[in-house]
Amino acid sequence: MALCRLEDVTKDYWLGEVRVPALRGVSTEIQAGEFTAFAGPSGSGKTTLLNIVGLLDTPTAGKVFIDGTEASTLSGAALGRLRASRIGFIFQSFNLIPVLSAFENVELALKLSGFQGGDQKERVRKALVDVGLEKYLDRRPNQLSGGQQQRVAIARALVKEPALVLADEPTANLDRKTGEAILADMRRMNEERGATFLFSTHDPMVIGHCRRVLHVEDGLVQSESHHEPHALGAAT
Repeated sequence: MALCRLEDVTKDYWLGEVRVPALRGVSTEIQAGEFTAFAGPSGSGKTTLLNIVGLLDTPTAGKVFIDGTEASTLSGAALGRLRASRIGFIFQSFNLIPVLSAFENVELALKLSGFQGGDQKERVRKALVDVGLEKYLDRRPNQLSGGQQQRVAIARALVKEPALVLADEPTANLDRKTGEAILADMRRMNEERGATFLFSTHDPMVIGHCRRVLHVEDGLVQSESHHEPHALGAAT
């Protein structure tokens, strides 16, 4: 069974009385353990696709399945629980809470996921250690570099061990060297933990790290490519 399945998904927006189609009937599947990207130019529909997979937006028509559950059959509360427990998010703007430390940002995500285990604080600490931030647990976002903030965001996404991690242009606000290091971190977590990553991107560097690329244009997956990803270098 696919981890995520889209069946003939369309999405329309309205500008007054004018219908603007963002997605025109997308059908695809994402299997557990993939490191895959929706790739395309600005306005292609790739971010809309990612938001629909992440249950942040609803399709105009078509079906979305996460872990075999059809999203449209769920109430708002049940949809929120599924999103919180099974999907992690990494955003290009990091979206960290400025008044909370790195530790507290990650801990909050774990609490919101409904995690009930007794080892919460150790789990949060380990998530931050895994991304190289063991010396920065008490730092607030404005005391961290862009790369360090993105690593907090990765730890926040992975601490609840979601079925699927979605990353929207995760290297957009990073220099190339830092972006490569962040992608290496995510690749290691994919390969060592089996974490499933799905990106929305137009960055050739991100695309080069993906094994499977779904090329999106004019609201459709126009083609699909598979290749050996870039070799992993040492993280910095």
